[in-house]
Amino acid sequence: MPTLEWIGKEKVINHHQEVPFRVLDRQYSFDEDGQHAEDNGSENMIIHGDNLEALKSLLPRYEGRVKCIYIDPPYNTGNENWVYNDNVNDPKIKKWLGEVVGKEGEDLTRHDKWLCMMYPRLKLLQKLLAEDGAIFISIDDTEYANLKLICDEIFGSSNYRATLILHSRQRADNRNKTMLSIDHEYILAYSKSDLFSLKGVQKDISKYKNPDNDPRGPWASIDLSGLANAQQRPNLHYDIVDPSTGITYPPNPNRGWSKSHENVEKMISEGTMLFPKPPSGRPREKKFLKDLLSENTGFSSILTDEVGYTTDGTRIMRKLFPEAQFDFPKSVKLIQTLIEQLTSDGDIVLDSFAGSGTTAHAVLNMNKADGGHRKFILVEMMDYAESITAERVRRVIRGYGEGKNAVDGTGGSFSYYELGEPLLIGENLNEAVAPEKIREYIWFMETKTPYTPAAGDSPYYLGQHNDTGYYFYYEPQRITVLDYDFLATVTEKAGGTVIYADRCSISDDKLSQMGIVFKKIPRDISRL
Repeated sequence: MPTLEWIGKEKVINHHQEVPFRVLDRQYSFDEDGQHAEDNGSENMIIHGDNLEALKSLLPRYEGRVKCIYIDPPYNTGNENWVYNDNVNDPKIKKWLGEVVGKEGEDLTRHDKWLCMMYPRLKLLQKLLAEDGAIFISIDDTEYANLKLICDEIFGSSNYRATLILHSRQRADNRNKTMLSIDHEYILAYSKSDLFSLKGVQKDISKYKNPDNDPRGPWASIDLSGLANAQQRPNLHYDIVDPSTGITYPPNPNRGWSKSHENVEKMISEGTMLFPKPPSGRPREKKFLKDLLSENTGFSSILTDEVGYTTDGTRIMRKLFPEAQFDFPKSVKLIQTLIEQLTSDGDIVLDSFAGSGTTAHAVLNMNKADGGHRKFILVEMMDYAESITAERVRRVIRGYGEGKNAVDGTGGSFSYYELGEPLLIGENLNEAVAPEKIREYIWFMETKTPYTPAAGDSPYYLGQHNDTGYYFYYEPQRITVLDYDFLATVTEKAGGTVIYADRCSISDDKLSQMGIVFKKIPRDISRL
């Protein structure tokens, strides 16, 4: 498999492992009743902050759980006149490149910078993706070839599913010197595994009727013409004889029949051959609705006007924000179509380049239409995360517009977060972080599964995974000791036990006999 090399790759290829886990600090919650300081329990999230750190912070709760990821990253066109710069010269990105890549970063081309920015983010997105999930990435010609190669590397070339072609421009562009109008964009689709499958598009079954009251149910008349001449497929060129009239129907010399002589004889005996009443007609097949392998047909990789144009996204934004401008947002219908193809009720949808919040808009529309409970997670690093991204979602939930242009609210809710304290300072726990957040992190690092507070008598019990029980004996302002007094509180039965504490007064041999593994809580040694 070909791989892509660029300046700075060796610095970012494993950088996602070095990104700190940060606490997600909820700022407020919002629902149809307005904004609340108290937590309304919403599972929908809007996160303001660097999306690399935000994605890392989502891992303890969401690794392997996200069914659908849609991202619309910067296309790296060099256009600096949009609400967000469509390149990698944003001060935050430049600062990050300087810290991670170092002096080498001063020599990076625009494409090098973009690849350095995208690679670790895609690595974390791959980790968050469910085994039966998929990621859709919007892009244009500027970075398509580079994106395809790094996605092959990160997701695996065998998990490449398609390049969807989006007809993005409604009218030809006559402003360029070449008079070549670029009317398309791409959406790269990758899965996590071979469990991937879209729902497809429902077939038109209106032609299936039962005018003769056939006990086998509704049927349709299907053409029996083939696609090959006698030289190409001689076995499909033969005469069909109507046994009731004796009329012979020769094959079309350029096309033949679509079925073998043996299959046609079987159709005649089973009564699924339709012979024409006028002799000038042609035999056809009686195809029953019940015999359809699926009521759906494949989802086309060519996305036409049915999913909307860029101008449709702009039109909706002008209705939502008459007072502001956000250039070239994606059509709600486009995102909704992708989500519909992949998700079911209760699935999680993630957009880590949230922009104006189109993905949340699409999810809320779908939930309103079918009463579903799909959940969205948005991440936006720019300062408009609150004023545009979150504000759009607020207006969609409660309704927007006036008079004949008024749009009813979808209902729903979300909580708004900022990136908070890192869970670790160096290699030690940050004791400014709430213990429950630390427990969540410890559980994730041990099991690589989402944390759910365990039921039980011990406040230090984390839960059981693969027949191993986990205890986190931690107090922020007190040194904890694994001793026989503490062991007397360990009542949960498991094949083995892992206990975190500051110190241990029991010998290694005795711990081994009891099937206990002691792990030292990483704290500043000077405090012990």
